[in-house]
Amino acid sequence: MKAFLVSDNHDTLVLLNLAGIRGMIARDPAEVRLTVDDVLKNRHDVGVLVMTERVAEMVPDLVKALRERGEPPLLVEIPDRHGSRRGADFLTRYIRSAIGVNIE
Repeated sequence: MKAFLVSDNHDTLVLLNLAGIRGMIARDPAEVRLTVDDVLKNRHDVGVLVMTERVAEMVPDLVKALRERGEPPLLVEIPDRHGSRRGADFLTRYIRSAIGVNIE
């Protein structure tokens, strides 16, 4: 299975291309949706769909739908060259919202 990147910047695309991961640049929600739709319909060898955090923030409903599908591709959000947009307590908040347990 292959990975495919949807990024909002050229630097991330070039870096992951060097690692053997192909992708596309999408600068607005419409482009993101078109790119993801193309991956889902035409690229059946893609097992991991990688999105930069900024791209994922553009289409939160699509990200939620992809996570709830229960079938490939697996969605992975990564920070771009500017660093993570998530807070330091991201994982704790995620676990708390998912299972209702407060971790300290």
